[in-house]
Amino acid sequence: MSTPSFDIAFIGGGNMATAIIGGLLRQGRAASSILVIDPSEDQRLRLQQTLGVTALPSPDAALTTVSTVVWAVKPQQFKDAAAVCATHTGQALHYSVMAGLRTTDMARLLGTPRVVRAMPNTPALVGQGITGLFARPEVSETEKQAVQDMVATTGQWLWVKQESDLDAVTALSGSGPAYVFYFIEAMVQAAADMGLDAEQGRALALATFAGATTLAAQSTEAPSVLRERVTSKGGTTYAALSSLEASGVKAAFVSAMRAAQKRAGELGDEFGR
Repeated sequence: MSTPSFDIAFIGGGNMATAIIGGLLRQGRAASSILVIDPSEDQRLRLQQTLGVTALPSPDAALTTVSTVVWAVKPQQFKDAAAVCATHTGQALHYSVMAGLRTTDMARLLGTPRVVRAMPNTPALVGQGITGLFARPEVSETEKQAVQDMVATTGQWLWVKQESDLDAVTALSGSGPAYVFYFIEAMVQAAADMGLDAEQGRALALATFAGATTLAAQSTEAPSVLRERVTSKGGTTYAALSSLEASGVKAAFVSAMRAAQKRAGELGDEFGR
């Protein structure tokens, strides 16, 4: 019996892998061309039943046919996973969505320099993500285009020239959805304090964020100009923003993202050991 032929393999079948696979299928990729390796039986059954892909508990010779391997395991699991996969994947381009793990360490453990590292974010799950990308010099332009085509199924992307810039991408957009959810939480809490119910507060907060970001995305003007346009001196918005400035919110927010950037660099040091 011949070994099935797959074009792309996912090592790890969690949320981000699911988002990318779903996008590939919507793009027209055949489910039969996709292989997933995941030790969790529940995860494998879910992927097989919902997406129709082949899912195996451990790597085998089926990996030798793939042109791209997507690494979507936890960074601390990579070293052990690479040890059992590397003998089957020397021919492949390796694409990592693992936070913190640097391409130099991946290349060393995989025995190939053809590695692209990505920093996606969770809105990719609904096709509204943005992914920061870095490619090692050994990755060809054709391979970079193939990566773009794959990432486009989950949202937008941008390339950075040096890998250390991905620490800033991590702080800004990788962790960014949590900041937005944090502000939504605060708005919903304020709505309750002011007499609205939770559902009203949630609806108003979500619609405000969605509308404001769409307006900013479609406008050619800077966010500061858009902000000034809805801030009449002595008015309600002015009162709110003055309170935020007095509390040092902007400075604290910038400091928080620098803390996230610093931690991203520390994780790279830890995972590379």
